[in-house]
Amino acid sequence: GGAPANVAVAARRLGAQTAFIGKVGDDAFGHQLQATLTQEGVDTRGMRLDAEARTTLAFIAMPDAYSAEFVFYRNPGADQRLLPEELDLELLATGRALHVGSLSLTDEPSRSAAFEAVRLGKASGALISFDTNYRPSLWQSPAAALAQYHALIPQVDVLKVNEVELEMLVNGRWSAAGGELTIEEAAGELLARGPSLVVVTLGRQGSYFRSAAGGEAVPGFQIATVDAVGCGDAFVAGVLAQLLTTNDWREQLSTERLREVLRYANAVGALTATKRGAIPAMPTAAEVDAFLAGSSPQSRFDARS
Repeated sequence: GGAPANVAVAARRLGAQTAFIGKVGDDAFGHQLQATLTQEGVDTRGMRLDAEARTTLAFIAMPDAYSAEFVFYRNPGADQRLLPEELDLELLATGRALHVGSLSLTDEPSRSAAFEAVRLGKASGALISFDTNYRPSLWQSPAAALAQYHALIPQVDVLKVNEVELEMLVNGRWSAAGGELTIEEAAGELLARGPSLVVVTLGRQGSYFRSAAGGEAVPGFQIATVDAVGCGDAFVAGVLAQLLTTNDWREQLSTERLREVLRYANAVGALTATKRGAIPAMPTAAEVDAFLAGSSPQSRFDARS
């Protein structure tokens, strides 16, 4: 299932109705993924089983609690073989939001399926969300990844990147260590390419948002980190769950409201980091509310860094 499955589970635990569209192998791993999503209350009617390819496996090595090294077994994996004609049209016609993961863009035919899903989602008025989620080992080169990112970004409404991906997308003119651009300028360049909202995760420092109304850093929370895997997906789920609390998500793009949205998303990500695993660590809405009621964000960082 990968990142989109994580987001589907996280958003479901936050109270949203979610579904998964993708392909897994007709094998023990695929059946386990399907059962896990079903148990979590995620609609799996859009999940296809492939009898001719195995479920992609990801192994994660963690040198410390804050970093992870991914090794994928996928040549090809079932997820790469999703065809455009296998998309669940009813889900795409009725969903209020569509979140797309970048791993579907690495190869055909899943790349065409992802772009078709975005086209259909936009046609039905859904919010389109995209996480660049760069995994170097799955791409022929950084340039190959950037080509697909550049093709998709103009079609999305909400773009989520981390610090490394932001640096990639502005050709190294911004980095966490400095650069010729401020984070506001770098995120502004991405905003100018089409999205209505750009969010940048900044690890323990929190996150940053940029919309037409402006940009602002939203500080993170002081926690004892156990395992940071899945925090980005949990953060995305928090953003989407908050944006979809009204009938029109576009009404929620003021600086004041986005400050609240990202504080909530930061909390979802922080709580996920306090437990091991991705899906097992995702918090419920009640847990997030309790955490927010008793926590204060750490000091705000310099948004011009």
